Amino acid sequence: MTDAALYFTAPETVEVRETDVGSPDADELLVDTRASAISAGTELLVYRDQTPDDLPADEALDALDGDLSYPLRYGYAASGVVREVGDDVDPDWAGRSVFAFAPHQTSFRVSPESVVALPPETTPAAGSLLPSVETATNIVLDAAPRLGERVVVFGAGVIGLCVTRLLAAFPLASLVVVDPIDRRRRLAADFGADRTATPAALGDPGADFDDPAVDAADLAIEVSGQPSALDDAIGVVGYDARIVVGSWYGTKREPIDLGGRFHRDRIDIVSSQVSTISPELRGRWDHDRRMDAALDRLDRIPVDDLITHRIPFERAPEAYELLESSSDAAVQVILEYS
Repeated sequence: MTDAALYFTAPETVEVRETDVGSPDADELLVDTRASAISAGTELLVYRDQTPDDLPADEALDALDGDLSYPLRYGYAASGVVREVGDDVDPDWAGRSVFAFAPHQTSFRVSPESVVALPPETTPAAGSLLPSVETATNIVLDAAPRLGERVVVFGAGVIGLCVTRLLAAFPLASLVVVDPIDRRRRLAADFGADRTATPAALGDPGADFDDPAVDAADLAIEVSGQPSALDDAIGVVGYDARIVVGSWYGTKREPIDLGGRFHRDRIDIVSSQVSTISPELRGRWDHDRRMDAALDRLDRIPVDDLITHRIPFERAPEAYELLESSSDAAVQVILEYS
């Protein structure tokens, strides 16, 4: 059986190439991929060549070796079925559905310690969304929302919608989601937002948007992927408020107003990065506990509402062209493997 992998070969160019995965070593599993999710954030930065070339792909993930220069395999959201186990591996792994942080390819070898066993009822597509739920879990842990707080989420992409779903379970005073795309604002309302708005409405005096939930928010979470949204977040929070930035902007730059109000209102800006656990939590939390929390919440996310496109792996270039040209239409794009 010939295997194939997706390679990013140049700006806005991906190719499906033959590859030789081989048989598993004694301590490995061989997994046939059933679905892999495309990140419309980080992956599109790689696709557009908006990442630093000398930056490691991800030092926390063994499957992503090397840096982000072309050509490279990329992706970190694969779910599949164990086809074969090595001689030293428990044979009960055979036939199990698993998730792994593996690039987009038809099959891959991995150690049992590097996969997450999925519940039998979890579909491959839902399993491929586990890293998005884990990222959202990490962001909410870093944000530490408190009872009665006014919270604004900037960005209703997949991560923003997962964050919204998790936050909707908290006893907040209000939860507002800001996004320019109407379809995503409707999804945010379905996922538990009390109110939604466009970025333009926030700064428009004539938009009748004098909601104190937005004008003096206690907490803002920025997951839009747009640096300008950080400036919007500074504009809506109140004194001694917190802003948690879950976006990775790559090489994108925008002017950010860190002038008088930012300083006088003592606004805190905190980064949230899923590769690490916040130092404040490391005494009680590790990656395994966080992943268990995400897995427990995976079935609470209406993944069928998130997934707007399912594209066969052999037509993967079409998926990236879709995300690049039809951002209003696409939310989550999944590659499916026959």
